[in-house]
Amino acid sequence: MGMIRKSSSLFRRKAIEQHESNLKRVLGPLDLTTLGVGAIIGTGIFVLTGVAAAKYAGPGLVLSFLLAGIICAFAALCYSEFASTVPASGSAYTYSYTTFGELIAWILGWDLILEYGFASAAVASGWSGYFQSLLSGMGLHLPQALTGAFNPEKGTVIDITAVVITLIIATLLTRGVKEATRANGVMVAIKLIVVFIFIGVGIFYVKPDNWEPFLPFGFNGVAAGAATVFFAYIGFDAVSTAAEEVKRPQRDLPIGIIVSLAVCTVLYVIVSLILTGIVPYHMLNVSDPVAFALEFVNMNGIAWIISLGAITGITTVLLVMMYGQTRLLYSMSRDGLLSPVFSKVSGKSGTPAIGTWISSVIIALFAGLIPLDHLAELTNIGTLFAFTIVSLGIIMLRRTQPDLKRGFRVPLVPLIPILSALGCVYLMFQLKALTWYTFIIWLAIGLVVYFLYGRKHSLLNPEQIQK
Repeated sequence: MGMIRKSSSLFRRKAIEQHESNLKRVLGPLDLTTLGVGAIIGTGIFVLTGVAAAKYAGPGLVLSFLLAGIICAFAALCYSEFASTVPASGSAYTYSYTTFGELIAWILGWDLILEYGFASAAVASGWSGYFQSLLSGMGLHLPQALTGAFNPEKGTVIDITAVVITLIIATLLTRGVKEATRANGVMVAIKLIVVFIFIGVGIFYVKPDNWEPFLPFGFNGVAAGAATVFFAYIGFDAVSTAAEEVKRPQRDLPIGIIVSLAVCTVLYVIVSLILTGIVPYHMLNVSDPVAFALEFVNMNGIAWIISLGAITGITTVLLVMMYGQTRLLYSMSRDGLLSPVFSKVSGKSGTPAIGTWISSVIIALFAGLIPLDHLAELTNIGTLFAFTIVSLGIIMLRRTQPDLKRGFRVPLVPLIPILSALGCVYLMFQLKALTWYTFIIWLAIGLVVYFLYGRKHSLLNPEQIQK
């Protein structure tokens, strides 16, 4: 590991030169962009658009996506500078370790475990819903007990398809990151084709009257919609977790982060305009709004194709979310804050295979057994919290290490980082009180874990014997 600066302080910082890696550097800018698009275009466009339009924003959903996209763009610039300066796995956790110190880094890491883990479980459940709908369209039905999370009233015991898809993705991830990104690239291509089919067909069925009133819930509805659809934008965070597997991280990471965000924001705006133009917004509170819109205008054949594309699209989201989770656990484990089992790299695949299987089995159990109604909001608050700390971290790093070599620099510092942080905090306060209570309890549990295990086993702890 080399020379390690040890300290008993809760805010001991990990020097940038201490970030070393055993992972294979095989990814380029196209791989990173498809990773980002794979995570961003999926659940947001195929599921959350309907809920956000019906409950919060109406046709003003387009403004919700723009608001969320602008705040994300500011945060993406901050992520890009960090990713090009600290090209290590772990995303916001690693950046915070370098700037704010170990305790804040732990809080961010624990927060991201919530974000990635439960987001993966929620996405797996959404995938299962689309897949079962597709089976039903072909006249095939699973036994009732295997169709949903445990619910004696409905007669369901386990959502078996959610479990199976999670374990399939785990198998793909443990075969090697290049193989996983190659499969992801194919699925992203299919997903984009399906989105373009919807745009090309749907534009002819738009009725401008459906856009009136444009803001039925006022600007508060737009803000609440932005907080809801923010889940759709967390993909570029997952891109930054790939830092140690990128051939030229200083150049390629900013490209992957910024390009994927730009492409997806444009597509979200266009799709939300067409969606609310085809169907009156109050009818869109369905699990498959894009396919529903085409069924609404009797384009059932194309709706079936859209459903198939949605399954593909959600698969890529699940793949990237689970990938981000495993690389986060790898980084925290390598620093001694979690069990070393999560940072054990397989010699054959060059991936943290054991850690991948442990986290995947846990995700599969959550996806299969527990109804996950509130997980989108929980994921959002975790993401917004992480974005806030990363944005403030840029200001801190510029002051503490102004001469540090940076492959990319955020313009207009401190203005853009401050706008990013304020925007994220604003959206956090649009979320429900229950989401805040759950988030605070999760962080409290994390502090207990840190003081019982992480602080003692940290490689920066002077009492830790380095083997």
